[in-house]
Amino acid sequence: MPASPRTRSGPRRDEAARLAVLHAADDLLAEQGFGALTVEAIARRAGVAKQTIYRWWPSKVDILLDTLIEDSTKKLPVPTEHPTADSIRGYLRGFARFVGEDPAGAVLLALLAEAQHDPATAARFHERYLDPRRAQERDMLTAGVQAGEISLRLDPDTTIDALLGPIVYRALRGASIPVDLLDTLTDDLLDSG
Repeated sequence: MPASPRTRSGPRRDEAARLAVLHAADDLLAEQGFGALTVEAIARRAGVAKQTIYRWWPSKVDILLDTLIEDSTKKLPVPTEHPTADSIRGYLRGFARFVGEDPAGAVLLALLAEAQHDPATAARFHERYLDPRRAQERDMLTAGVQAGEISLRLDPDTTIDALLGPIVYRALRGASIPVDLLDTLTDDLLDSG
């Protein structure tokens, strides 16, 4: 997923150090939660200097956003080639696994929660992740409609909310996400063309 460009305040990053920081942040978030996560702990776990992190990222939120963008791109790509009801159903299943089982999904949930309390986090989260991902999901639905594969009962944005909202809510509650829920959402909101 293309991320919004972000100005960097330091020299070009060493790729191994960058990945070590992202993995450390991911692991520590899963172990300790957002509130206990610190740049100092990330630096220790990654084996880099704290100043190096601050040169590359202004805050732990920015580290987590980079982690989320990278993990989502690899583990949860939005279907772009000829979307069908089945490929969208597959995307929903992948999204449910991502937020319900994958440590990377914990980053998404933590940022969602933090964005409710911190307007700056909310703004960065929308700009760098939520808005670009929403555009990809909207394009997926629009392409499916244009190809005659699906028709929508609601407008694309409301459909996205209705498909993903119950999954996020169950994940936030720590509840399992049953496959029949995903099938019902898909069957009720997307008519096969």
